[in-house]
Amino acid sequence: MRIISLMSHKDYLTTMDIAKSVGVHPNTVRLYEQWGLLPPVPRSPAGYRRFTPFHLNQMRLARLALKGPFPGKIIRRSAASLVRRAATGDLGGALEQAYQHLATIQAELAHAETAAALLQRWAEGAAADATHASLRVGQTAALLQVTPDALRNWERNGLIQVPRDPFNRYRVYSGLEIGQLRVIRMLRSAGYSIMAILRMMLHVNKGQRDDLRQVLDTPRPDEDIYSAADRWLSTLTEQQERSLDIITHLEEMIRQQAST
Repeated sequence: MRIISLMSHKDYLTTMDIAKSVGVHPNTVRLYEQWGLLPPVPRSPAGYRRFTPFHLNQMRLARLALKGPFPGKIIRRSAASLVRRAATGDLGGALEQAYQHLATIQAELAHAETAAALLQRWAEGAAADATHASLRVGQTAALLQVTPDALRNWERNGLIQVPRDPFNRYRVYSGLEIGQLRVIRMLRSAGYSIMAILRMMLHVNKGQRDDLRQVLDTPRPDEDIYSAADRWLSTLTEQQERSLDIITHLEEMIRQQAST
């Protein structure tokens, strides 16, 4: 193996050795050290970095945990926190955080799945609200516990069409619109992007009710630039699998440290 051959000729690894082993630019290795994602690196008398196999394992952990695209700040902060914990040498604490990280992702995934289930029921004709009165935008925002600007933004982005009073042109929200807004709000709170919800609403507006979960999760060919939230279910599923790999990697790091 590459690392064995390197270590047979010298008792340390260079920045280039680490970068090549992990498949990144050497500057990335330096940045990870600067950000506290790697333990402090000893220097030679000439000032060159001298990495150990532990640094290499830690770099692999950092890449495994932090390589994007990332599904939101909460999960990214959780991943960065456990990597920094491992960098201090507290591998047991990092492993505990890795299991908490897995639980965080699984909770996000459950929320996303629940929102998709509500969407499917609503699209099939199940009522999502029992409001009888016609409400203005401020009243509707208060009822849904969102801002009026959020409601206008959803309308402006095509997620919903709101009828207007023919006399004063004010928006008028009936139980039908409020029910749809409840679905939109839950999808947004579960992490789905505006684009993913629009894609799904256009599908529903065509009278199509099948495969809504897949539509939510599959960008169209013309969406040549998209984020993790545009394929939210797949992203969270991938993160769940990655978190299991993180746990396995930390367990191996602990085994190696215990055997030295």
